[in-house]
Formats: sequence, structure tokens, C-alpha cells
Amino acid sequence: MFLLFGIGTKRKPLGAGGVRTCPRCHNTTQWTRMRQFRQFSVFFVPLMRWKRQEFEMCGICGTAVTT
Repeated sequence: MFLLFGIGTKRKPLGAGGVRTCPRCHNTTQWTRMRQFRQFSVFFVPLMRWKRQEFEMCGICGTAVTT
């Protein structure tokens, strides 16, 4: 009998964030609000989520700033 399970990090976009200047690439752009969490799944069905956090991410270089 096989048991398929996995643990991974998932990111979901929540929509548009604020317009800000990135501290890494120094471009002023519209950032994206994101939600990230760790997930445990069995047979590709998510059973448990933890370490939820929301942040904004630069659309050019991917730098994240916690909100």
C-alpha cells in the first residue's frame, strides 16, 4: 500500500498592493499583496495549514515586505 503525502509552501495573490519604491531594485511600481502558508497534504488533498503570513511583493525583482 502506498501513501502519498507532502509538505510545502504555497503562495496566493490577494490583489493589488500599494505603490512603493523597492529597496532592492529601486523601481517605483505597483506591488502585489500575497498570502503564504505551509501546507500538509495526503493524496494531493490539503489537510493542514500553518505559518500563515501576508506581505507585499515587488513585481519586478520579487522582494517581499511584511505588512
